[in-house]
Amino acid sequence: MSRRRLLQGLGAAGVAAALRPLAAATPPASVAAASAARPAVPRWHNWSGLEACQPATWQVPASEAEVLGLLRSAPAPLRCVGAGHSFSRLVPTEGSLLSLDRLAGLRAHDAAAGTATFGAGTRLAVASRALDAVGLALHNLPDVDAQTLAGALATATHGTGARLPALHAEAVQLVLLTPRGERLVCSREQQPEVFAAAQVSLGALGVVSEVTLRVRPRHVLQRRVWMMPTEDLLQAVPTLAAAHRQFECFLLPHTGYGAAITHDEVNTPPLPHAAAPDEDVLRDLRHLRDWLGRWPALRHWVAQRFIDPAMHEETTDWSWKLLSTQRPSRFNETECHVPRDQGIACLREVLAELERRDDTYFPIEFRFVAADDAWLSPFHGRDSCSIAVHAAHDEPWDYLVKDIGAIYRRHAGRPHWGKLHDRSAAEQHTLYPRWADFQRVRRTLDPDGRMLNPYLKRLFGEA
Repeated sequence: MSRRRLLQGLGAAGVAAALRPLAAATPPASVAAASAARPAVPRWHNWSGLEACQPATWQVPASEAEVLGLLRSAPAPLRCVGAGHSFSRLVPTEGSLLSLDRLAGLRAHDAAAGTATFGAGTRLAVASRALDAVGLALHNLPDVDAQTLAGALATATHGTGARLPALHAEAVQLVLLTPRGERLVCSREQQPEVFAAAQVSLGALGVVSEVTLRVRPRHVLQRRVWMMPTEDLLQAVPTLAAAHRQFECFLLPHTGYGAAITHDEVNTPPLPHAAAPDEDVLRDLRHLRDWLGRWPALRHWVAQRFIDPAMHEETTDWSWKLLSTQRPSRFNETECHVPRDQGIACLREVLAELERRDDTYFPIEFRFVAADDAWLSPFHGRDSCSIAVHAAHDEPWDYLVKDIGAIYRRHAGRPHWGKLHDRSAAEQHTLYPRWADFQRVRRTLDPDGRMLNPYLKRLFGEA
């Protein structure tokens, strides 16, 4: 939105009043006393603040031997914790939290073989920088790179690209530490069933301590961003997805516009560029909602006049610098992966549902992901389209599960494991052809259910 400054000027007096700093206050004695009495073990909460727990113990093991000892003896349920970027209840436990932050770093790389081995606690952002330093790069990245490798694989974290799979599909070997005290090295050749289950495990099999991934030489991408009327963009999506290495789009509810984004490999050097204006655009959309949400026709009319259809951005840089971005604005999110031939139809229904509400403003994110064969991968056996819907962290979000979730169901959507959903064990069994096989392997590796918090027990039908 190149006319952003004009939009920000609307209602400036009211916004200024709302943003006046609050007077500092001394906390009451009761609050100070409560702070002094806080438990020695810190309370955990996820990035958005939606989920929280008070574990009995919070451990940061420095070796696989320490992890194995904790798996056998620490208070259950045991759950691994990374960046807290999941919105589902995968982490909360009254037992033990395990952080893998000390099991991190690039341990080995082989440019000729195209592989790299990391401690599973390595953050994606750190992994990208470590690979870049040795002339390598990941094949693809999600739009946020704060996650640990272990967490990203466990939840089937993905980027976009019609011919590019999710991150777990690039794994060639995993080291899995189980509650039975075993250290299992697994791959397609060695312990193949354990590997197929551990690629996307929800942290239910034990602790993945090491990951070997396929990598490639570092490369430069050119990103292009431009605006299109919504209907024109929806008509162009299949062609754009087929023509570009990576394509995604964001539909802007209540505006009649969407943004198309492509990334293609180029043989030119990186160029200096400013940070993407994503946060500015999001603030503008929220201001427009706050000022004109009660008058949808006027809201649409104003958006049509202040969105510049000629807006176009072009940026060239190393792949890892363009594919992942920072997300300062906190939100809650639902996301589902539907068969590719149903992607546009589902997207249309989601947009229509959001535009029936006057409180929505977040863009809808629409991406492409290639099929793989991991047992609990949402992309198992089918090329997919991913549709993500967000709500501000301090605003109601129940409609994400109830209303948007109903649309996903109609299109055979498989929920993102780290995002909000209410699918039952019976539904998941229907959606995943290898669901029973995963449960069989899980019960073998963790016969006492030490990795199962209440959420996973319900999800797996063990409650």
